[in-house]
Amino acid sequence: MKTALFALLFAMSSVAFAADGAFGDINHADLKAAIESKAVVVIDVNGTDSYKAGHIPSAIDFQANNKDLASKLPADKNALVVAYCGSPQCPAWKSAAKAVAALGYTNVKHYTGGLSGWKKEGASLQQ
Repeated sequence: MKTALFALLFAMSSVAFAADGAFGDINHADLKAAIESKAVVVIDVNGTDSYKAGHIPSAIDFQANNKDLASKLPADKNALVVAYCGSPQCPAWKSAAKAVAALGYTNVKHYTGGLSGWKKEGASLQQ
């Protein structure tokens, strides 16, 4: 009985770990190219005030659109969707990535630089 319970708990924790680590990263050059070719949906998780102050071009404000996120995403569940937050240390992007994955999207990535990395690269913000 203990062995079966341990195996079940181990399997459940492995699935949870895999789901959390299922999101790959995208670098600045690849994200910028995807935005320019309109081949990505970008999601900003920094909050509405930050979003209004400036965000990565074409990004969706996750805080303002969380409840109807599905309507903001393309019909193609294999479409590239990228979430970002304020900096490389910020884990908030995971909330958007998990929400998008829960809607069935399979190509969800993280822009590790976040808003600070975008600015550091000299790229302009959209307001």
